[in-house]
Amino acid sequence: MDTPTPTGELLRQLRRDAKLSQLDLALITGVSQRHLSCIETGRATPSPGTLHRVLTALDAPLEQANRVFLAAGYAPRYAATPLASPAMAAVREAVHHVLHANNPAPAILLGSHWEVLAANASAGVLFALVGLQPDAADGLNLLTTLLQTGGLGDHLINAEEVRTLAWQRATREALGNPELAALLATLPVPDSTELPAQMPPLVLTRIRSTQGELNFLSTFTTFGMPQDITLTSLRIEHLIPANEHTWQVMRAAYADHAALVL
Repeated sequence: MDTPTPTGELLRQLRRDAKLSQLDLALITGVSQRHLSCIETGRATPSPGTLHRVLTALDAPLEQANRVFLAAGYAPRYAATPLASPAMAAVREAVHHVLHANNPAPAILLGSHWEVLAANASAGVLFALVGLQPDAADGLNLLTTLLQTGGLGDHLINAEEVRTLAWQRATREALGNPELAALLATLPVPDSTELPAQMPPLVLTRIRSTQGELNFLSTFTTFGMPQDITLTSLRIEHLIPANEHTWQVMRAAYADHAALVL
């Protein structure tokens, strides 16, 4: 009886996570179903090119792809270049442009552990509107401030919904991120980790501020076709005002801030 190799076991799990049969994967990659079966059971050793094709078809996270290459006896294929590296200059410029262009709506750059790496001026304006220091985003972890008492989560009108959604998302991400899993283990679990059966198509972030209730739509920008682990982890969260009152408050507060800076 064939004994699955670590490479085969990892690929089988990734395939099952993607809800693909061996036949489905064979049709997508052009690798025969027989060869895929032999790889999964350890009867065949995949070439680097075959591994790359299969992992790309499975949309495997780059860190997991590196583990598969290592298990197969090959060097890791993907690097994790520090964001401050000269090689990332174009990325930093792009992030700066997107953050600035989002004003007067808040926007923050998040890393793989939900840490805030950068924020635009309107994010500081929003912090001030809820009674926090405008520079509170510096060194902040978004997951921590949402789930722990004394943070931004305390200023949410729909805190239970937002905390549950954040917990669910972070739990999924933590499956392939040991450092995030360790952080999550230190944080309080929301009162409910399951959302009600009847939910609106989009959950707003509803914030209690000195100017009344502010409502925001949350959306994310990520980098397309990343070939670096650092890039795969970066995402910009945009808080887009969801009604005219919120737009008016953010425009006025941002204008006041800009006047003070000048």
